[in-house]
Amino acid sequence: MIFVTVGSQKFPFNRLIGKIDQMIRSGFIKEDVFIQTGTSEYIPVCPHQAFCDREHFERMMETYNILIAHGGAGTMVDAVKRGKKVIVVPRLARYEEHVDDHQMELAVRFHEMNLIRVCMDVEQLPDMLLGLDGHSFAQFQSNTEALLTSLDGYIRSL
Repeated sequence: MIFVTVGSQKFPFNRLIGKIDQMIRSGFIKEDVFIQTGTSEYIPVCPHQAFCDREHFERMMETYNILIAHGGAGTMVDAVKRGKKVIVVPRLARYEEHVDDHQMELAVRFHEMNLIRVCMDVEQLPDMLLGLDGHSFAQFQSNTEALLTSLDGYIRSL
């Protein structure tokens, strides 16, 4: 089962929702999908909701084994702590999905640590989904200090 979350930004994320919807309608995705759509105008064919309260979000994170998400730090950390298979499609400024590309930069760092897969082009999403079963992710280690030091060093290098 797949949970898609776009976060709570005021900017729509129609690019991601539209691609997921296309994959469902074409029959590529056959399993259950739930999309948290945020402020997006795109209406998908699958079950969806604009925003989820904390309890509903927690239930989705527990129930679904694959997460496709925006590049929010909290969402990524929460998912990898739970051992979920994660594909991050960062919101990008050039599509007016965010004010800058910090989600891309953070997602790339998590990808380099082999905690997630990062998808910059939604047209690559089908191949990334197919490759998830054979991909072995690094185990998340609750070493907050080392993670923060690593991320701090990366952010300072930008």
